[in-house]
Amino acid sequence: MTTVTLGHPETILHAAAAAAVVRVLEAYDLEVEYVTGSQDELTAAMKAGGIDLFVSAWLPDVDARWLDPSLGMDVLGELYKPVFGWFMPEGCAPDVASIADLGRDDGVVNRNIVAPESALERVRLGVGAYGLTERGFTIEARPDEEAYQHAAKAIEAGEASILPLWQPHFLHHGGRLRPLEDPRNVLAGEQAARMLVRREARAELDSDLLDELDELMLGHKVVSALEYAVRCDGMSTDEAAEAWQRGKLLPR
Repeated sequence: MTTVTLGHPETILHAAAAAAVVRVLEAYDLEVEYVTGSQDELTAAMKAGGIDLFVSAWLPDVDARWLDPSLGMDVLGELYKPVFGWFMPEGCAPDVASIADLGRDDGVVNRNIVAPESALERVRLGVGAYGLTERGFTIEARPDEEAYQHAAKAIEAGEASILPLWQPHFLHHGGRLRPLEDPRNVLAGEQAARMLVRREARAELDSDLLDELDELMLGHKVVSALEYAVRCDGMSTDEAAEAWQRGKLLPR
C-alpha cells in the first residue's frame, strides 16, 4: 500500500489531530488522500471501503455509530481522552468550585448559560440534575461557533460565566479556564478518541507503522494547541502539525 485514504469529521479540531497522525504516515513514505464530510457521508464512505484510516471516533458513546460491524473498521490506539464539562474563566467566582455550588451562589455568576447546540442535551442534563432552573439559571442555545466566540469574550473579559465545553478545545489552550467539579457525576463526559482502520487495509499496512499508531498519544494540551494554532495563529493544519513535530507548538 502506497496511498492511504484518511477520513476525519468536518471540524477544525479533528482536522488538526488528523494532520498530526499524517506526520507519522509520511514517515513511512505513504501518500495521504483526505476524506471528510457529514456523519452520514463518512459512514457511507466507510461502508464502501473508501476510508483506510479514520481520525477519530469518540468512544464509547459519541460516535458509537462507527462501531457498526458492517462498516468493516477496527479500533486502533487512543489519541486523547475527550471529556465534557462546565468551566469558568480562571480567577472568577473563587467560591464556586463545583456545579453544586451554583445553587448557593449569591448572584456573581451569570445566570444565562450559553450552550453550543452540539452539547445542548448535556447542558440540560446538568441544569436539571442540580436544580438550577429553580435558582434562576437559563440556557441559551447557539450554533457552536457563536457559542465559542461568546466563551472567548468571557475569558478575555474575566466574566463569571459558565462555559460548557469539551476538552481538548482551542479555548483551553493557555490555561485560562478552570473546571467545575461534578459531584453527582451526571455529565459523564469522558470518551476515548480512537482511530479506526479498515480491516482489509490493516493487513496491508506495515506492522511497525500500526504499532506506532497504536502507541501514539497526543493528549489534551497538544490537540488544544493544534486547534488554537489553526484558529488563532493563522496556520494550516499541516503547518500546525509540523510545528508540533518540531517541538515549536508548546513551550518547553
